[in-house]
Amino acid sequence: MELKNKFEEYTETEFLDFLNKIWAVDVASEAEHDKLIAAFVRLTEHPQGNGLIFYPSEGVEDSPAGVLKIVKEWRAANGKPGFKAT
Repeated sequence: MELKNKFEEYTETEFLDFLNKIWAVDVASEAEHDKLIAAFVRLTEHPQGNGLIFYPSEGVEDSPAGVLKIVKEWRAANGKPGFKAT
């Protein structure tokens, strides 16, 4: 999977695929999984970082779709760019 430099370079579908890859640990090594998680933290800029994945807040859907929803809402509320148009 090619990682992009900025959140806004992803379509929503591409980012959900990225989250699914992290969730399923669909990688060849632990180092590659760590790289994807670090990219998630860098790209989303969310203050909870990888905690969104590993320690979801009460009432948050514990799934890639749930994480996607939280990231989208937080970025919009904080004036951050959203996904690129498809």
